[in-house]
Amino acid sequence: MSHSDRASGRAELRIRSVAMLAAFALFLSTVEYLIPRPMPFVRIGLANLAVMIGLIALNTREYSLLVVLKVLGQGIIHGTLVSYVFLFSLAGTLSSALVMYLLYRTCGKRITFVGISVAGATVSNSSQLILAGVLLFGRSAWLIAPPFLIMGLVTSVLLGLFAEQFAGSSRWLADQEAPC
Repeated sequence: MSHSDRASGRAELRIRSVAMLAAFALFLSTVEYLIPRPMPFVRIGLANLAVMIGLIALNTREYSLLVVLKVLGQGIIHGTLVSYVFLFSLAGTLSSALVMYLLYRTCGKRITFVGISVAGATVSNSSQLILAGVLLFGRSAWLIAPPFLIMGLVTSVLLGLFAEQFAGSSRWLADQEAPC
C-alpha cells in the first residue's frame, strides 16, 4: 500500500468520524425536540454531547465542520432554517463551540468536561439572551435570564458528567484522538 493510499484511507476515516458525530448530534437534537419544554427557549442541549466528543476526536477543521453541520442540520430538521429561532441556535452554537474549543485546547487535562460544558452553556445562553434583548424583547429579555441560566447550569453539569464518563471509557474515542 502506497503512502498516498494510506493517507487517503486515513482522510476517509476522519470524514466518517465527522459524519458519525454530526449524525449523533442530529439524533440527540431530535430526541430533545420530543421532550416537553418548561419555557419556550429552554433546551437541554443534548446535541452538544457530540460537539464535546468532537473536541477529542477531531482536528480544528473537522471540529468546525461538525459545528456547522450540527447547526444547519438542526435548522433543516426542525424547520427553523429561515426563522429567528435559527439565529438564536446559530449564535448559541457558534459561541459555545468556540469557547469549548479554546478551553479544551488551552487547558487540556487541567479542565474537565463539566467545566467545558458549563462554560459553553453559559456563553450560549448569554449570547441568546443578548440576541433576544436586541431583536425581540428589549430589556424584558432579562426577566427570563435567571431560570434560563439556572437550567443551563444544571443540564450542562449533567452533560459534562456524561461526556467525562464516555471519554474515560470509550475505545472508539481513544482511537480517534486527533491533533489540532
